[in-house]
Amino acid sequence: MKQSELLFKTRKDSPKDEVAINAQLLSRAGFIDKVMAGVYTFLPLGLRVMKKIEQIIREEMIVIGGQEILMPILQPKSLWEQTGRWKEFNSLFKFKSENSGIDIALGPTHEEVITPLVEKANLSYKDLPVYLFQIQNKFRDESRAKSGLLRGREFLMKDLYSFHTDEADLESYYKKMGQAYRNIFKRAGIGDLTYYTLASGGTFSKYSHEFQTLCPAGEDTIHICKACHAAVNGELIREQSSCPECGAKSLKQEKAIEVGNIFKLGTKYSSAFKLTYKDKNGSSKVVVMGCYGIGLSRLMGTIVEVYHDGHGIMWPESVAPAHASLLTVGSLNAELKKTAERVYNTLVRAGIEVLYDDRENASAGEKFADADLIGLPWRIVLSEKLSVKGEIEIKNRSENKAVIIREKNLLTAIQTK
Repeated sequence: MKQSELLFKTRKDSPKDEVAINAQLLSRAGFIDKVMAGVYTFLPLGLRVMKKIEQIIREEMIVIGGQEILMPILQPKSLWEQTGRWKEFNSLFKFKSENSGIDIALGPTHEEVITPLVEKANLSYKDLPVYLFQIQNKFRDESRAKSGLLRGREFLMKDLYSFHTDEADLESYYKKMGQAYRNIFKRAGIGDLTYYTLASGGTFSKYSHEFQTLCPAGEDTIHICKACHAAVNGELIREQSSCPECGAKSLKQEKAIEVGNIFKLGTKYSSAFKLTYKDKNGSSKVVVMGCYGIGLSRLMGTIVEVYHDGHGIMWPESVAPAHASLLTVGSLNAELKKTAERVYNTLVRAGIEVLYDDRENASAGEKFADADLIGLPWRIVLSEKLSVKGEIEIKNRSENKAVIIREKNLLTAIQTK
């Protein structure tokens, strides 16, 4: 990937209407473009990040038995009336079809679609449990769309729904999902900052769980127990002042961003849609359900909020749009250009994604500034002085000092650091 071929360039100034760090940096670095409050276009670099996050999540869902499907965004009013949520769901986008006259919602979630879908399978106990997930755009008429990717009106989300014969089986899978989420956030680079957090459980269970990433920009408040290291949502603490896990009262308050949640739905939706299964005796029993969500775009924004400095973004390697920035400094004569092309092709052949800043009219300062702003894990610098000695300068984005290495050692150096 060559920087001169990117249609969307970096910019020096942040958009005037963006207050969130993630929106400012992602816009300046050419990852996203704002269409309206809470709605963004993902540009080539941004889409590459999103696809890497998506693949991490997909792999972890498949490991624990998830089958991927894709459900429609358009959902008829009749389905939402069966659950009573047509009027209750405050952020539901609604419109009437001009041709058919049907009232339609843009899907903010998919319980109203997946439950009647599974009902058509005519389940027996032998078919259960079953786990279905999708990665799909969601739409919510959000009144507070001021935080960039952290609070959108249109956003990409993974939602998995599980279907069980009883509560015990749901509880078993719920624990597996908790571990899968830990794996996802660890792979995405925020595992050490993300807490499995007790939250209100609603009508079916005493608790649900959120995954909260510590960040000063977070809209949520969590309380971390100094005794057992459990985390509790601030809203739950209002109901009790001690840790629900161990009873200790030594709780540390922190700001955090919710990056995922898991709920035990019980029979709320299966009862509404008469989703049942036949047990061993041929009797009809109501299916027990769970749901598990991660906002991919919110996760991307959270990573930027956590990993940035005064110069730009600092992507974890697992989700970076490319592994390294390659740039030349000084006069780009024929020999240096030849060296740069050779190094670029060596990296590409080795399967290393590289953004080659081949711009001939950009100064060294501009190239360094853009490399830091875009935030790839490695910066590789070529110059005439180094090239004649067969040397290259490399620098990890998270470190202050660059080092000089032999060109022949480049692949080893940036792959094993």
